Amino acid sequence: MPAKALLDALGTRYPPERLLTRPAQLAPYESDGLTAFRTRPLAVVLPETQEEVIETVRLCYREGVPFLARGSGTSLSGGSMPVAGGVVIAMNRLDKILRLEPDERLCVVEPGVINLEVSRAALQHGLYYAPDPSSQPICTIGGNIAFNSGGAHCLKYGMTANHVLGIKAVLPDGEVVELGGESLEVVGPDLAGFYCGNEGLFGVALEITLRLLPIPEVYKTVLAAYDSLEKAGNAVAQVISLGLLPGAMEIMDHLAIQAAEAAVKAGYPQGAKALLIVELEGEREAVEAEFVQLDEVIRASGAYKVRVAKIMDERALIWKGRKSAFSAVGRLSPDYIVQDGVVPRGRLGEALREIERLSAAYGIRVANVFHAGDGNLHPLILFNGREPGALERAEALAGELLKLCVRLGGSITGEHGVGMEKRDYLPEMFGETDLEVMKALRRAIDPKELSNPGKMFPGGEAPSHLHHGPHPLERAGVIVRE
Repeated sequence: MPAKALLDALGTRYPPERLLTRPAQLAPYESDGLTAFRTRPLAVVLPETQEEVIETVRLCYREGVPFLARGSGTSLSGGSMPVAGGVVIAMNRLDKILRLEPDERLCVVEPGVINLEVSRAALQHGLYYAPDPSSQPICTIGGNIAFNSGGAHCLKYGMTANHVLGIKAVLPDGEVVELGGESLEVVGPDLAGFYCGNEGLFGVALEITLRLLPIPEVYKTVLAAYDSLEKAGNAVAQVISLGLLPGAMEIMDHLAIQAAEAAVKAGYPQGAKALLIVELEGEREAVEAEFVQLDEVIRASGAYKVRVAKIMDERALIWKGRKSAFSAVGRLSPDYIVQDGVVPRGRLGEALREIERLSAAYGIRVANVFHAGDGNLHPLILFNGREPGALERAEALAGELLKLCVRLGGSITGEHGVGMEKRDYLPEMFGETDLEVMKALRRAIDPKELSNPGKMFPGGEAPSHLHHGPHPLERAGVIVRE
């Protein structure tokens, strides 16, 4: 049998402590950030070198066994959830910053390097790595590449693909390729950019060359409080209409504010129905000139309180509250789904009004935290998975929100990917021909469709729901539900 032959082969290459096969060892890998679903893999391997990763992929290809690479498991779409009967290649031990070239403003890293560690390493040279997902202190560069992650500052600086110069990867058939290089000027197709956002369908990244940026001379961080979510959404369009390009524009609603304030005591205005965070950054003279315009439009947009961070610690606290919002919402509900969709900026107010209507119609609370500058919504759908039918109702509402985004001229995903969660909604955005072209590209790179199968494209076996039985970690007393 292929599975036994593969396990035997892996057993000759990995010591027992780095080849996990027992149920208790596999339990932590059964789900990713989309914890409502789980699947048990055949095995988990913990490689420590690129050569071990390459050999594992080649063995899986030889035996016809599916596999996927996993970093910190922060995917919120089920993209790094295991494949039943497949192998998880856990990349966390490939965590070296191989080279940092301050004069060239680039950094070469292994895929298990944590996002924030790149900026920490570059700090002494006055440089940093711009993409900053909310999971920045935890997520890995390899995972960021798989989902083309963005973050709060993607409005001005773009997504992961805009900061990746080159990628060394092992394709699903075991071939090792070099995509891109170390230059901003690409000759021929942008293959490194093409690889970003592949959601694990194109094999495993082994080395990534990242572009670094100079740390801005000055920041101007504005916090505005509103008595309605719609007013905050409309303010975003007004700011953009001025021709300003802030480093970041974020919105939090009253539920997210409540949760973040309880978690980190960020000093947000009490009683606000919505907060808008706008950050200008760059050269001092330019920022000061832009701030005059920004301050005028914010105060005219209906904000009842406006605060400007005066010191870096105050700025850091504002952002700490925003970046802790996802996890802090766990204080409000035992379970929640983090959705991810995009609407045109000019229709943000309309989208937020409709989200409030759907929330009331379904009788389910929705907390809103999102990258307002590029219209990337992150509604958090709160439910109790122990209540019969609660997860199904939450999923139905999540689907309605995705359809809303498409109806308003947007997308079913901004940065979390399609993964397992949204695969059945892909036809809402793309026609049959579009989907066939995507599948043909995938098969050209992975003829056997072994690399992270069942993700992105509609169809395939559905994963098990968490509430169909206690999670093994719950039985062991590791997970405690309040």
